[in-house]
Amino acid sequence: MNLPYRWDLVAPDQLGSLLDGLAVPPEPWYLEDLTECAGKVLARSGNGDLVFVGRSLDSMFDLLSSALPDRNLARLPVSFQRGRAIAHADVPRARELAAEIGITPASLAWRDRPVTFVDVVYHGSTFTKLFTLLDDWIAEERETRPVIRRKLRFVGVTQRTKTSPNIWRWQQHTEWTRRLPASAVVNVSLHEVVWSYFGDYQNKLTWSYQLHRWREYLHEAKHDERTRMALAEAVHLVSLGRTREVRRMIARGIDGEPALSEPWLRTLFRQLSSTSARNPLRRCAP
Repeated sequence: MNLPYRWDLVAPDQLGSLLDGLAVPPEPWYLEDLTECAGKVLARSGNGDLVFVGRSLDSMFDLLSSALPDRNLARLPVSFQRGRAIAHADVPRARELAAEIGITPASLAWRDRPVTFVDVVYHGSTFTKLFTLLDDWIAEERETRPVIRRKLRFVGVTQRTKTSPNIWRWQQHTEWTRRLPASAVVNVSLHEVVWSYFGDYQNKLTWSYQLHRWREYLHEAKHDERTRMALAEAVHLVSLGRTREVRRMIARGIDGEPALSEPWLRTLFRQLSSTSARNPLRRCAP
């Protein structure tokens, strides 16, 4: 595929000797929060095919890819500059990346299940630019907007704060969210330390997906020591996603969600929680 390179960690035959000589990574201190959040993202996805935008939630992608190998998960490797509209020259690049993972106006019109975009959210600028990109594209292709808008969903992973009727919610301050069904834009909260780790501090396996430079990264993988350590962390998460304990932890994140009344989520819940749990993994401090 014509996408920036990232190792396939579920079938890691590409890794070779990259992890040779590295110490076994410790149990991820954020695992309890990550699994709970992942379960709620699944529950609030509307049975859509999950598309993780950018790099921030790579760990959730890796965990769910191994825990649910039959589920259709994808990554959209785009990064938009903060505070600026998408440059005109970058629009074709962004569309090409979306098309590589099967997202075009025509495919959206004909697909049976929705596409559910997932990303960490502060003010929602990435989702705003992504919706604008798709909306303009749909208009140019003259596809049926009402039909396609029922196929689009957005799940924002936000910083957890105290519950209050006056809390600031990003989707209430953007115009485009009112053009979609009310259930199409939802949030899942995540502990603020974990949220910041994934969004700001975690070492990633790839370069930043700046649109104006994305072709440079197509076949270029990082091999420095920090990347190797990040790779070991990611491979360990994939291995954890295959365990009974972690699959049941994800199921606990689903338990109690309103969508459990729907057959698709009940089936997914049973799939994750069908095996007996061992001793639960302990949560450690960062």
